[in-house]
Amino acid sequence: MRVFVTGASGFIGSAVVPELLSAGHRVLGLARSDASTMALSAAGAEVHRGDLNDPESLRAGASEADGVIHLGFIHDFNNFEASLRTDLRAIETIGKVLEGSGRPFVIASGTQGLAPGRVVTEEMPFDPRFHPRMANGAVAIGLAERGVRVSAVRLAPTVHGTGDHGFLKTLVDVAREKGVSGYIGDGANRWNAVHRLDAARLILLALEKAPAGSILHAVAEEGVPTRQIAEVIGKKLRLPVASVSPQAAAAHFGWISFPFSMDQPASSAITRERMGWTPTHEGLIDDLEQGHYFS
Repeated sequence: MRVFVTGASGFIGSAVVPELLSAGHRVLGLARSDASTMALSAAGAEVHRGDLNDPESLRAGASEADGVIHLGFIHDFNNFEASLRTDLRAIETIGKVLEGSGRPFVIASGTQGLAPGRVVTEEMPFDPRFHPRMANGAVAIGLAERGVRVSAVRLAPTVHGTGDHGFLKTLVDVAREKGVSGYIGDGANRWNAVHRLDAARLILLALEKAPAGSILHAVAEEGVPTRQIAEVIGKKLRLPVASVSPQAAAAHFGWISFPFSMDQPASSAITRERMGWTPTHEGLIDDLEQGHYFS
C-alpha cells in the first residue's frame, strides 16, 4: 500500500520508512525542510512537502494514501500546550479524510505517566488525568467508531538507539555538565524501554493488521532501574555516581527531573501475543554500553 508518514525523517520515522519499504509498501513522507526532503529521497521514499501546522498539506497527503502513520510531534517543552493543539488538529484532520474508508491509521503515543507506580498494560485506556497527551490518544482511538482502522502504538519513554537525542542523551549531557552522574532518591524507580528498530517493526505490524481501536505497547523492557542507567553513564564518562534528593532534582536535572523521577513500568505481553511481535535488538543498558551516546 501507499503509506503517508508524518515525522518520516525523525528518529523513529527514519527507522519506520525502510521497514515499510522492505515490506513492499510505498512511502509518502511529510517533509518540512530541504534536509528532510533529501533524507527521504535518499531512503527511497516519495516526498510530500508540508508541515504539521498546515492542515491542508495533511489532508492532501492522507487523501493520496492507502494508510497513514502519524509519528510527527513538535517537542517544544517550553510551549507544550501549543504542541498538543497541533497534534490534536493533525489527528482530527487526517481522521476526517480517512473516515468511513476502513483504511489504517497508526498514531504514536506513549506509556509515560499513564499509571505511575503500576505496570501499564494495553488494557488501560487513554486517561487525560495522568498526562495531557492522553486526550489526543483518546480522540484518535475514537475514530474506530467512524470507520477508520485506527491503532495507537504507545512507545516507551526511552526509545533508544544510534541517533537518539532524547532522554538518555539529555542525562548524559547533564552528567557532563554537573560532573556527576545522578539518580533521584534511591534510584529504584523504573523506565520501560525499547530499541527504535523494534519499535519500527511494531509500527509496521500495526499498519498491516491491527484491528480498529487497538492499543499496542512498543515496550521491550518492562522497567530498567534509573540507578542502573546512572551507573553506566558514570562508568562511561568516568564520573562519580550519586543520589540527588527529590527536593534538589529540578535544579540538578532541569526539565527531565519530572520524568526521571517517575516509576513507570509497562508491559507488552498483550501486544506480543496479538501481533506476533518479538523484540530482537539490544536492551537499554547494552545500548548505553556500546558508547555511541558518549561520542
